[in-house]
Amino acid sequence: MLWLRRKRWDPEIAPDEIFLDASNTPAFDRARFEGRLEKPLSHGTFVYLSIGIALLFLLLVARTWNLQITEGAAFASESTHNSLEVRTLFAPRGVITDVNGVVVAENSTRDDGSTMRRYPFPSLSQIIGYVSYPKKDAKGVYYDTSETGVSGLEAEYDSLLTGENGQLLTETDALGKIRSEGTLVEAKSGETLQLAIDANMQKQLMRAVADTAVAHSFIAGAGVILDVHTGAVRSIVSYPSYDPNVMSNGGPADTIRAYNANPGRPFLDHAIQGVYAPGSIVKPLVAAGALTDKLIAPNTVIDDPGVLKIPDPYHPGKEFIYKGWRALGPVDVRKAIAWSSDVFFYTVGGGFGSQKGLGIDRLEYWYRQFGMGTTTGINLSGEAKGLIPNPEWKKATFDEPWYLGDTYFTAIGQYSVQVTPVQMARAIAAVANGGKLFTPTLLANQPPVFTKINVDRDALAVVRSGMRQGVTSALASAINFPYVSVAAKTGTAQTGTRNQYDNSWVVGFFPYDNPQYAFAVVLERGPEGAGEQAVNVMQQFFDALHAENSPYVGGL
Repeated sequence: MLWLRRKRWDPEIAPDEIFLDASNTPAFDRARFEGRLEKPLSHGTFVYLSIGIALLFLLLVARTWNLQITEGAAFASESTHNSLEVRTLFAPRGVITDVNGVVVAENSTRDDGSTMRRYPFPSLSQIIGYVSYPKKDAKGVYYDTSETGVSGLEAEYDSLLTGENGQLLTETDALGKIRSEGTLVEAKSGETLQLAIDANMQKQLMRAVADTAVAHSFIAGAGVILDVHTGAVRSIVSYPSYDPNVMSNGGPADTIRAYNANPGRPFLDHAIQGVYAPGSIVKPLVAAGALTDKLIAPNTVIDDPGVLKIPDPYHPGKEFIYKGWRALGPVDVRKAIAWSSDVFFYTVGGGFGSQKGLGIDRLEYWYRQFGMGTTTGINLSGEAKGLIPNPEWKKATFDEPWYLGDTYFTAIGQYSVQVTPVQMARAIAAVANGGKLFTPTLLANQPPVFTKINVDRDALAVVRSGMRQGVTSALASAINFPYVSVAAKTGTAQTGTRNQYDNSWVVGFFPYDNPQYAFAVVLERGPEGAGEQAVNVMQQFFDALHAENSPYVGGL
């Protein structure tokens, strides 16, 4: 039983542990705990410590089981494939500004670091266009990291606007948490593109075109304003338009379906791709050619009884009748332009009686001299050429010969003549500046490019005088203002299978005494009798600029 006695715990303290050597008491080093009694740890302390260690061990075992057995394969795969990842640093696309520095296309940043294009001026949609964003797969991984221009200037100058993406090295742990990041390659922003367009002028012209089109049931319209001395495009409007923010984002789908169902074709740039019969707006060009060719003089008078009758050589006693819009009586070239005499220009174009006409060959020559029937060279893709009909074209198209009546109608902008608004703005700019046919440009600070038309400068002065009379006393009097002098020519072209629709035109320049800007506006397919409405577009436009005290109309 000796081993039991040895293991028995004696709670009593021996006397030698109580009575200390009093002689040594003053010499105790209290900092080293000398002179203090020692009390042993209780049994419970060891029990609780053992339980705590056991629980910690069990927790570690459970965590190890979870990491190695339950989630081991997933964490191993994640650790292998995602511990180091090279991510794309998306480069900001270059901004686009107007001629005054107003931003018309800019960027905003998404939550994932990619950029999103923002277009604050939807009136510029067909010109600026829109972009396609980088694309992800089903797992959210980018397989296309480019922000690419799809249409308009975004596509035309994509290489300039597109920056260079950078790279970001990211380290993640097995739980997917980012531990560290470091830039491998810095992103480089795209370059800024400055336009010749004035955003405020653009807004006012778009509003005027849209308001007039809606009020008078036209399905579409367009307008162009050019600097007559440089070819810089200050405004180029196409109505109806679309929201480029919607197109870049790919929705809402209902909105895009509505665009596609719109008879006005919002995706067509009516200013450079829409082709229209010009009607009487070509008469200033015909007059300039006839004066230069000396077929008429400024004081040549032709009687306009409201109709021109030509004997039918194949049917004696019968006549071909070519009607004018109104009997104007004796008119010279200035009055013929101001009042849009069809009979005068039938005669000048094809000849009648003793008055020799230009004929179709010379008529085509002058139209092409002023840039009709070909592209203008504006820096946008998809520009239409239009059409100048001639005998070869008619033979190839209809297998029919050319008649005198075809020449008559071609001389007043009818038959199969087709032009774009930008072509007509360019042609009228040449009338205003003395014969320089500029290549229109949408970019600011571009060197002017032009060809010289072989037209008599005095002839152009006579034409300009006739266009001014059109504003002061004739058909374009709606834009006769005290604050700016405008010269203009209106035109109406009938369309439709039964000529049941009207296209309405107005072209011109301002100020008259010192021309700075030329304009062309068309309203497409309005009801019959609405052919005079285009001039009201310019009335609203000029009044809006005047209300702003704009320098374009003499303000400060």
